[in-house]
Amino acid sequence: MAVPTGSEAADRAATATSNAAVARADGLEVHRGRVLMRVTAVTDQIIRVRIARDGILPEDASWAVLPAMRAHHAAVTPLDDGFATNAIRVTVDPSSLALTVADLSGKVISADRGSPMSLDGRAFTLRKALPLGEHIYGLGDKTGGTLDRRGKSYVDWNTDAYGFDSSTDPIYKSIPFFISLGGTGGSYGILLDNSWRTFFDFGHAARDTLAMGGPDGPIDYYIIAGPAIRDVVRRYSDLTGKAPLPPQWGLGYQQSRYSYMSADEVREIARTLRQDRIPTDIIWLDIDFQDRNRPFTVNTKAFPDLKSLTGELGADGIKLVTITDLHVAAAPNQSYAPYDTGIVGNHFVHNPDGSPYVGKVWPGPSVFPDFTDAKARAWWGTNFKQLVDAGVAGFWNDMNEPSVFNDTGTMPLDAVHRVDSDDFSPRNAAHAEIHNVYGMENTRATYEGVKALRPNERPFVMTRASYAGGQRYSVTWTGDNSSTWDHLRLMVHQLVNLGLSGFSYAGADIGGFTGGPSPDLMTRWFEIGAFTPIFRDHSEKDKPRAEPWVDGPAQLAIRRRFVEERYRLLPYLYALADLNARTGDPLMRPVFYDYPDAAQALCDQSMTFTLGAALLIAPPPKMESPQAYDVCLPKGGWYDYWTGKPVLGSSTITETPSLESLPVFVRAGTILPRQPLVQSTSQTPKGPLYLEVYPGADCAGTIYLDDGHSMAFAKGHYLRQTVRCAVDGSNLVIDFGPREGDYAPWWRQIHFIVHGRSTGDRISSSTLPIQAAPNSAAGTIEFNIPDVPRGGRISIGRVIETHGS
Repeated sequence: MAVPTGSEAADRAATATSNAAVARADGLEVHRGRVLMRVTAVTDQIIRVRIARDGILPEDASWAVLPAMRAHHAAVTPLDDGFATNAIRVTVDPSSLALTVADLSGKVISADRGSPMSLDGRAFTLRKALPLGEHIYGLGDKTGGTLDRRGKSYVDWNTDAYGFDSSTDPIYKSIPFFISLGGTGGSYGILLDNSWRTFFDFGHAARDTLAMGGPDGPIDYYIIAGPAIRDVVRRYSDLTGKAPLPPQWGLGYQQSRYSYMSADEVREIARTLRQDRIPTDIIWLDIDFQDRNRPFTVNTKAFPDLKSLTGELGADGIKLVTITDLHVAAAPNQSYAPYDTGIVGNHFVHNPDGSPYVGKVWPGPSVFPDFTDAKARAWWGTNFKQLVDAGVAGFWNDMNEPSVFNDTGTMPLDAVHRVDSDDFSPRNAAHAEIHNVYGMENTRATYEGVKALRPNERPFVMTRASYAGGQRYSVTWTGDNSSTWDHLRLMVHQLVNLGLSGFSYAGADIGGFTGGPSPDLMTRWFEIGAFTPIFRDHSEKDKPRAEPWVDGPAQLAIRRRFVEERYRLLPYLYALADLNARTGDPLMRPVFYDYPDAAQALCDQSMTFTLGAALLIAPPPKMESPQAYDVCLPKGGWYDYWTGKPVLGSSTITETPSLESLPVFVRAGTILPRQPLVQSTSQTPKGPLYLEVYPGADCAGTIYLDDGHSMAFAKGHYLRQTVRCAVDGSNLVIDFGPREGDYAPWWRQIHFIVHGRSTGDRISSSTLPIQAAPNSAAGTIEFNIPDVPRGGRISIGRVIETHGS
């Protein structure tokens, strides 16, 4: 390789007609004619590829990738045809610019194919090999009918897709990140950091070719090596940021409708939820709570005292979350402050002639904040003060694709945005460039504005549209789904792929938005929804009501039982939320995330997923069918969640669908934290913390707790503790690791339930007093111990068997 001479600026401007490779401390540059390709190691497992059409790279700026990661560089070892890090080897053919990434043993992770790059003016296409055994996941909540993206093609262009189906594309989000699983070099991910209308073809046009590209914008992408899919997801979250720890109440059950039309109706909904003993943490208000659908207003005839309403709900443990669409009514001389102050501050998107762009949406003619300008985002945030002061707990950003009621469904491509933010040089940009990041920057403005108004509280923001990295600011949902069995299936695929794409906090409208569900469909949706990250029942105006009680007491009893089970599992869910904030691991996962061999299972696993690594949820793959179906459990041993009994014999079991039940399994080697039932997270559970032990290999569990709502955890006011179990001779030994943080828990006793045991076992203690429960269920041992703040050990004598160890 040639040795660099002169300044980096000179290198960037080089336009040598001969093919030349230039070594860098963190990678290499290759010239082919006027085209410059720079390949650098961000870390040992992440490389960045930037291609300049005219030999000069554009500014190093991104809406998706964190500045610290773009500035980070790993040292490399130069090779004759590329370079190596401590984990991978990168080679570039200078004559074709074909790129190959392999592990250090030579197994190919990702390789360009055929003509690796085509340029047509500003448009570009990149091509990579797609070996037969590879499968593709990610891209956010794209549809397609299956979890696997292989054999399909997609477009990234945020679109208001009301009533979408399993083949509709594009829809609401553009997350240009995907993961390949099954290649010889292990899993890898690719993030194409380009906000224009990009496309992805995963063997659709040519079965052995992966193609991606766009009409303009930077040719800038990252290859993230695994080898495990977990490694890829975690490193992607390093690049684009991790979701912040949400308030615990955001994990509770949530009741919504388009719309609850008055404060009295909201009170009646809350009263019924409490009367029917349906644990609930949030009621949502859609646009009809506003004055003429205008953001940051309140219809004072229907909601005469919003602060009083939030106070009443709060006293009953229910938060109020309100919608705040981004379209500001174009209402001059009407004392509408968001419009007046926005005009004065020049905070709206413009037409090419310099006038504010006006489009029709719910308020009628509307203007649109210029969210790519930091000053406009700061102004937007100040508008939440009235709602924050009224006690509104969270905010819902809808219609932010942006949706406009015209023939194209959005702004004109030549609408002018001001870019003045982050690492970007101040400039104007066309909507064609900004469209896909507009919704994310809307949520950023909301998140940062609410955080400024309530700096000690965790913001809770929901969005419909977003881009890669949007998980830093908001949770999301899958948009205007339908009340069909197909959409219930689609929910699982969408939420799993969103989790792999950084959005760990995602949900779908329980029961479907655009039409009334049948009673059985609604009940099954409640059952599965109880194990998804965001659990919200939402339905459309002028369609049948969809509250839990509408189909009578028999259906309500089943739905309530699953809501209650979610609340008992909140200690486990909250520990997963803490893990996500630290590692990026999603809450809802494909089975092969933690159990790679499951990718080769022979069962139909199209509806099976895990909640964390410990719980496996296995709904029927054919939701309407009463036929029995097989569930393939990964190796290592499992227990039935509902009975506590070990699954013996074959790892393939047969389940017969029943509306009253949903198969759920617990991994052998799990210590599962649970709590007494509460009606909302604002209630303090009464009784002990339950630790349910499912003996097996690598037996462990995590306890995490903080105050559930404030930022105090960031200052050390939390509790995190690992609990392990192991067989020591004839004893099952429970070890409590040291506690992290100084938060005092609500419990004073810990109640152990050890599954898979005979009730005749002798209970003994090595260091802690134990009180045995007199009425242990068959196959379990139950006992209480005092809270263990500094770690300690207990043992259970005469273990008869240890399943899975």
